[in-house]
Amino acid sequence: MLVLLPPSETKIDGGDGPPLRLDALRHPELGPLRSALVDEVVALSADVPAARAALGLSPKQDAEIARNAALRGSPTTPALLRYTGVLYDALDVRSLRGTAAARARERLAVGSALFGLVRADDPIPAYRLSAGSALPGRGTLAAAWRPLLEPVLRAIADGELVVDLRSGSYAALARVPGAVDVDVLAERSDGTRTVISHFNKAHKGRLARLLAGTRAEPADAGAVAALARRAGMRVERPAPAVLHVVVPA
Repeated sequence: MLVLLPPSETKIDGGDGPPLRLDALRHPELGPLRSALVDEVVALSADVPAARAALGLSPKQDAEIARNAALRGSPTTPALLRYTGVLYDALDVRSLRGTAAARARERLAVGSALFGLVRADDPIPAYRLSAGSALPGRGTLAAAWRPLLEPVLRAIADGELVVDLRSGSYAALARVPGAVDVDVLAERSDGTRTVISHFNKAHKGRLARLLAGTRAEPADAGAVAALARRAGMRVERPAPAVLHVVVPA
C-alpha cells in the first residue's frame, strides 16, 4: 500500500544531510524535470519582485525566496521530516517506533510541485513552490508533470493499493488510476454536509498515521474503511474507490 500525501507550504529549515543530489531521490525517471524546475526556481529567486508574483508571496515572506536561491547548496533532511503543518502534526511520524516506523517509511510518499513524487526517506532541502505557482516561460506545473508522473503512479498502482490524500491542485499534477480518493465532510446538526478545507488536514493526517503503521495490507477502499472504523472514525463509501470521512461541523 502507498499513502500519497499532499506537501505543506511550511517546511522545517536546515537538516543534517548533504546538499541536494537529485540522483539520490527515488524514481530517477523524474530527474530531468526535477533538475529543470530546480534551475528555474533558483534563477527566479534572483528577481525578488518576480519571485513574489510567481510564488504568491508577500514582502514579509522574502526569506522563502532566499531559501529557494540556495536550493542546490542547502542541507537536506528526509522528506517526511521536512514538511510541517496540521496534517504532519497529526501524522506525527517522529513518534512511530519499530515496525510501525519501518512501514511508514515504505508506505508514505508526498506529491511535490518541485520533485513530482518523493518517498519518505528521500533527502530534500527546504523550498517554496506550490502546484499553482506560475514559473516564467513555463505553462502550468500540471502540464509539465502529468506526462512524466502519471506513468510512475500508474506503475505503482498496478502493483499495490494507492490511497490518495492529496488536495485538488496536487492531485491535478497526475491522476492515479484505481486509487482510493478520500474526502473529509463536515456534517451539521440538520444533516447537511460541506467539504472542509483547513481542518480536513488533521483528519487526513490521522488516517495516514493509521494506514502507515497498521499490520494489515488493505486491498481496496472497503478494507481501508474497515480499518478506519475500527479506529473510531466515521467513514462512508459512496463509490467503489471513494471514501468520505464524516466529522461534526
